[in-house]
Amino acid sequence: MNLVFDIGNSSSKMAVYDGRTKIAFFRTKEFSFEKLHKKMSKYHIDKAIVCSVKDIPEFIIDIFKTNYPVVHFLSHESKLPFSIDYETPETLGPDRIAAVAGAYAEFPGKDVFIIDAGTAITYEFLSENIYRGGNISPGLNMRFKALNRFTGKLPLVSPADNYTSPGRNTNDAIMAGVVTGITYEINEYIRAFEKKHTDFKVVLTGGDSEYLKNKIEHNFTWLPDIVVSGLNFILEYNA
Repeated sequence: MNLVFDIGNSSSKMAVYDGRTKIAFFRTKEFSFEKLHKKMSKYHIDKAIVCSVKDIPEFIIDIFKTNYPVVHFLSHESKLPFSIDYETPETLGPDRIAAVAGAYAEFPGKDVFIIDAGTAITYEFLSENIYRGGNISPGLNMRFKALNRFTGKLPLVSPADNYTSPGRNTNDAIMAGVVTGITYEINEYIRAFEKKHTDFKVVLTGGDSEYLKNKIEHNFTWLPDIVVSGLNFILEYNA
């Protein structure tokens, strides 16, 4: 069995695969040694992959190297089924690589535009089996926090489904401004790609994708865990 461990900015995800079939999935804000051991003790893990957007805690490195025969730490130097056309590959987040790998596995031979709506929103483009680069902008909650932190009186709000637009009160004004801004941004990105490219797939993923998916006006495929599936694909590819 394969163990996939994705350490993100806001939460961490762990999945167990039998080949390409996901048989278990966990998400948490923080993993401890005890929690990891309890979750994994009932599975016979043959190989594992770790992806992290921040420094990996030493206890996690020790657990993986001690308990699993094969451990792969994803980086730009990993063996991939596509090439990376990026001026600074050493600065390319492994989660972005994993998202592209997931899209590659899901739509083999296709051009794919991947929108990952997480802590940050990333826009990645895979064309002719080459990762062509991507863009990064602030995510939903980052925008809410920025308005609160960098102003004197604006409150901190959280995503909600019901609000007035134009806002009839300050909370709704913030909500409408942030959500409408992100929605316009995503829709315009897709529209701009449609002008330059034909026959490409759009993938929406990430922690905020479920909240945003009904606000997008274009055809897309919702794959909320494409980073996790991409990590498993990379692990199988390297094996």
